[in-house]
Amino acid sequence: GVPMGGDLLAARGKAPQFLVWAVRDPRAGYLQRAQVVKGWIENGQAREKVFDVACSDGLQVGAGGRCPDNGAGVNMKTCEPDRFKGDVELRTVWKDPEFNPKQRAFYYVRVLENPSCRWSTWDALRNGTPPNPKLAPTIMERAWSSPIWYEPAA
Repeated sequence: GVPMGGDLLAARGKAPQFLVWAVRDPRAGYLQRAQVVKGWIENGQAREKVFDVACSDGLQVGAGGRCPDNGAGVNMKTCEPDRFKGDVELRTVWKDPEFNPKQRAFYYVRVLENPSCRWSTWDALRNGTPPNPKLAPTIMERAWSSPIWYEPAA
């Protein structure tokens, strides 16, 4: 195996497999989905594709390659998140379905939490003022890994 930040060498043209494993920070929101972000250069242009690889609440990645909405929400009067949606842990083994053994690429994992109030919404509630209408009242916090770099055989 190759740890985060490592170089993955070609293995006879086989698509690499990645163990994706994320655990919730006890002081943060519940996890909603894990994604693998792949990047490469094609015809001189930087390309990127996001793959949903693990979904919370027993949901499965759909035909469109995305996790369905788990229905998590936030009480906008208190900023309390829904406590019955999301997972403490997401894990899977993922294989790149579009792997090209001749193409340099990088892969990193990104994990999204359930929605939570953005700081400006918290501040507005504490001060008894309406949130800024120009900003979305909630965000989805994220965490990400260091990339793994794939290098084709010479």
